[in-house]
Amino acid sequence: MAAKMGLKNAIAIVTGASSGIGTAIALELAAQGAKLGLVGRNQAKLAETAAIAQKTSALVVSYSIDLTVDSEISQLKTRIEADFGKAVDILVHCAGVYIRGNLQTANIGDLDLQYRANVRAPYLLTQTLLPMVLSVQGQIVFVNSSVIMRPAGNVGQFAATQHALKAIADSLRDEVNAQEVRVLSVYPGRTATPRQANIHALEGKIYQSERLLQPQDVAAVVVNALNMPRSAEVTDINIRPFQKT
Repeated sequence: MAAKMGLKNAIAIVTGASSGIGTAIALELAAQGAKLGLVGRNQAKLAETAAIAQKTSALVVSYSIDLTVDSEISQLKTRIEADFGKAVDILVHCAGVYIRGNLQTANIGDLDLQYRANVRAPYLLTQTLLPMVLSVQGQIVFVNSSVIMRPAGNVGQFAATQHALKAIADSLRDEVNAQEVRVLSVYPGRTATPRQANIHALEGKIYQSERLLQPQDVAAVVVNALNMPRSAEVTDINIRPFQKT
């Protein structure tokens, strides 16, 4: 089956859709006319995103699940097939966990949690939905982090998971290129999201959201890449706040 031109009526599954960049990407896709499967743990926040998306999208379904639980990923596939059929045009990974800590004192359980949420979950979800993406020569987006470009203290655990996520995306891209599936990794700098507000608090810094990237900025470049003609593949996008903080 030939890949869809444009995003109208494309079926898009977006994880982390209950806040921040995930919400912004979901709403931008909805504005383009895509049909949405919104994935997250916060039912109330998903409902808020869905209510806005429904103004421009013909179909929006929310899935309140925990992606670190394997059985819930399997159930998600079954529910997606029931709601949308057996094809997924776009899969966007935007869910994840961030925990700070230096190597000497960090809780090893925090590393395990971040690995499960940031690496294993997107790996397994991609593996589970990949036949549905392959069937329509779809696209997969991994929202990563600029942390892998600038190593720093106290974020070794999180940075390690983001390096692993990049490796998964790069390897997958090589594997599915012949089947005409595009794979994009995005590396946003500090973005005005609830997570970033918490990070500023942990760092003892004043949170000035207006000096950061906006979630809509990231969403705009992602959707622009998804709309590129099939003669091109955008593989990596690095995007930073314009003003130095």
